[in-house]
Amino acid sequence: MRRSLLEIGWNAAIAMLALAVAGCGGSGGDGGPQGSFNPGCVPDSASASQNCGTVLVAVTDAEGDFVSYTVDVLSLTLRRPNGATVELLPATTRIDFAELVELSDLITAATVAPGDFAGGTLRLDYSDAEVFVEAGGDVVAAEVVDETGQPLGVVEVEIRLADADHLIVTRGRAALLSVDFDLAASHEVDTTSTPPVVTARPYIVATVAPIEEKELRVRGALLDVDVAAREYTIAIRPWRHLDGDHGRFTVHTTAQTTFEIDGETLAGSAGLSALAGLDVGTLTVAFGKLDVATRTFTADVVHAGEAPADGNGFAAYGHVTARTSDRLTVEAALVARPGQRPRFLRTLHVDVGPDTTVVKSGDRTALDAAAISVGQRLAAFGVAGVVPPNDPAAIPVLDATQGRVRLLPTRLHGTVGDVGPGRLELALRAIDRLPVALFDFTGTGSAPALDADPAEYEVATGTLELSGTEVGEAASVIGFVTAFGAAPPDFEGRTVIDHGELRARLGIGWGPDGTTAPFLSLEPTGLVLDLGNPDIGARHHLTVGARVIDLLDLSTPPTIAPHPGRASFGIAAPGHVELFADFGQFVTELASRLSAGDRAAGLTAVGIYDAASSTLNARHVGVLMLPAD
Repeated sequence: MRRSLLEIGWNAAIAMLALAVAGCGGSGGDGGPQGSFNPGCVPDSASASQNCGTVLVAVTDAEGDFVSYTVDVLSLTLRRPNGATVELLPATTRIDFAELVELSDLITAATVAPGDFAGGTLRLDYSDAEVFVEAGGDVVAAEVVDETGQPLGVVEVEIRLADADHLIVTRGRAALLSVDFDLAASHEVDTTSTPPVVTARPYIVATVAPIEEKELRVRGALLDVDVAAREYTIAIRPWRHLDGDHGRFTVHTTAQTTFEIDGETLAGSAGLSALAGLDVGTLTVAFGKLDVATRTFTADVVHAGEAPADGNGFAAYGHVTARTSDRLTVEAALVARPGQRPRFLRTLHVDVGPDTTVVKSGDRTALDAAAISVGQRLAAFGVAGVVPPNDPAAIPVLDATQGRVRLLPTRLHGTVGDVGPGRLELALRAIDRLPVALFDFTGTGSAPALDADPAEYEVATGTLELSGTEVGEAASVIGFVTAFGAAPPDFEGRTVIDHGELRARLGIGWGPDGTTAPFLSLEPTGLVLDLGNPDIGARHHLTVGARVIDLLDLSTPPTIAPHPGRASFGIAAPGHVELFADFGQFVTELASRLSAGDRAAGLTAVGIYDAASSTLNARHVGVLMLPAD
């Protein structure tokens, strides 16, 4: 199957940079790739709080076609109108963008002098990239190439801000910047090749405020705890780096914050006191929301002790796709060892037993290894297990029989088959970003005949509101898999997202030559696609959750209208994108270019889809244009 993604060329939503200017304090780290990590400021001076600010950078991703898309970010540079630049990263940062679909990851807190920023540059290094895609129900490694078919090396991606939408950093005030770099829109995935070939033409769109609010993950080494103030300070270590200092950051907590400290689950001040008893440098991870108004971060959940304890220990993150006795098969596993960069493994075995400590993220209930079942997303901590010697095909083993396992919130994607009081049934399409064909549900039921059936997957919903959940429509459920051997129900739902709230992505392309007539109408209130255009190429789909709708099957051509909240609109050409904060101005410029003979090659829009009116209320719209002949 060939997914013609390169036709689309533009979308928004892979990296959200939240830049907040507060008082300065040292940002730490050694010099960045461009030189000083604290350009224009002297953090140790008495007047630092008056002369500089702190830039918080958080990265997120949009849903796309990748199981893993791990590259090295060499630098992230902001550019002033006079050409002067400010480097935000103190060191190379390795990131799996595909992991960051439903959350953002804080990657740096850099000290920056006040001023006006018009754009910048993101430098990516693909020489050691780990890119995996789903092909034929399996997860396989892919080769990433440029438009000429050559392997990618270092790529510079421009960050551009609209002329009327520059980032203004002022003393004592906060500024936010949202940067979007969509994998699905700027890549073509050819799964008919062996290995699959990914053709990349990445570029970035930026606005001065985040379009979507997502959960923020804040990870770093513990520096100080203030129990009375209910806060602690870290040196940021983004993604799953085991060393480094990407700046200081304060995490606020409440009486409701849940802490997991060395396998023990506590709440509020008891958890914070336990955190205060840990050694300086202990790795912590917090999940919560950044308050846009105050630029403060408050954690809902805090984990401490993420790093393996010794040279033989390691941690793995992934999904259980099968279980036989006390051996778990974990697919698409990210593995972190001391002194080594995290690596992606196609398959990993994890051994558990009676002495394995098992906790459920955000839950104080005591569990054992029986709680771990097929489909569950988890983090496992242990030591290297025994594998057959001299067998190059042997699957690595993590021995967690004396270690611990953390059960993480898991997201189901599917179509609703039935709804009843306190329950719903899904025809599963995917679990998080893995196709359901990867999962073997043998042994999940209390009897063989009761094993989970992905075509009729039973979800307990308790008192959750289900009035918007309709049979035959897409839905997502966030929660935890039922203990192994205890189904039905198969899953404990904590959150249900019905089709009216699911993120929808529309993509359409008009072939390599494009078209001058992509729309039936262009109005300040919306764009109506012409589905009868003979130039429509291989891509003409609307994805709602994990449900794919062929645009050509719709009885009414879809209208792309602006979302009433924050939104961004762009007109792109190779190497350049012009941004608009106002949908009407975007439509006017688009109509002008089409009238002048420019051709639309592709369009991508992301937002909420209303099937009744065939309208996509878009937070992001982008059109890739080709110049007139």
